Amino acid sequence: MGIEAGGLLGIIILIADVWAIVKTIESSASTGGKVFWIILVLILPVLGLIIWLFVGPRRGRKGI
Repeated sequence: MGIEAGGLLGIIILIADVWAIVKTIESSASTGGKVFWIILVLILPVLGLIIWLFVGPRRGRKGI
C-alpha cells in the first residue's frame, strides 16, 4: 500500500500554504494586508498560493 498521488499532492499543497502563511506573517506588510493574504491562501489554497507567489507581500529588509 502506498500513498495515492492525490494524497501526496494534497500534502505538498498544505505544506506550501503553511509556508506562504508563515512568510506573510513575517513580512513587513500592514496588518490588513497580512489578513487579506492569509484569508486568500486559506480559501483558495492552490490559486491563492499562485497569486501570493507573484504579487504577495515580501519580507522587509532588516539592517542595511
